[in-house]
Amino acid sequence: MITLGIETATQVVSVAVGGDDGVLGMVEIAQGRRHAETLAPAIEFVCRHAQVAIGEIAAIGVDVGPGLFTGMRVGIASAKAMAHALQVPVVGVSSLDLLAHPLRHTSKVIAGVIDARKGEVFYAFFLPTPGGVQRVTEPRVGSIEDFNADVMARGQDVLAVGDGACRYRDELDIGVEVADLAHPSVASLVTLARARVLRSDLEALRADDVQPMYLRAPDAQINWSVR
Repeated sequence: MITLGIETATQVVSVAVGGDDGVLGMVEIAQGRRHAETLAPAIEFVCRHAQVAIGEIAAIGVDVGPGLFTGMRVGIASAKAMAHALQVPVVGVSSLDLLAHPLRHTSKVIAGVIDARKGEVFYAFFLPTPGGVQRVTEPRVGSIEDFNADVMARGQDVLAVGDGACRYRDELDIGVEVADLAHPSVASLVTLARARVLRSDLEALRADDVQPMYLRAPDAQINWSVR
């Protein structure tokens, strides 16, 4: 089963295709906030070089955030449009889950931490499990002080991952180690989306049910309220 992964919730646009033997092709493009202009050519490029025809795609995985509002919308809209056109299931996966998954072999608590701007971060905590990770807190938004307070309340060593952890590395609690991974893994997206499709009722994986994970109001709405 060929699965397409679309990750646009952060500064980097990432696309991958995978099959029974794992990821067949992957591209990451850092072009600032040009997600809308970059995504379609990236999909075409990956499919062409992986020798996968668009019509062979049997499932789509998409990062639903939290992250950049515009980036999330571009990725989700593209995934939905392709899913409707190809009549295939689409799976939404949180960017925090995609950050944590590559660290599933650690013995520490994992914290996915994404830069939310305005001095805040999006974050959630995970525990390694056989074959993956389990999210043990709901995704939330808060200051670095809020994050550090949650780390202290857990009383455990934490391995933090994401551009938020990298940006605020010097302000994190002393018990926090920072992993060398800034952006959600599109390879993990393909893996997780494919696994969910294989174990789910395909009728339940409808494109219309995939929604962005907003943990706070968009900046435009905040600015309008202030005015």
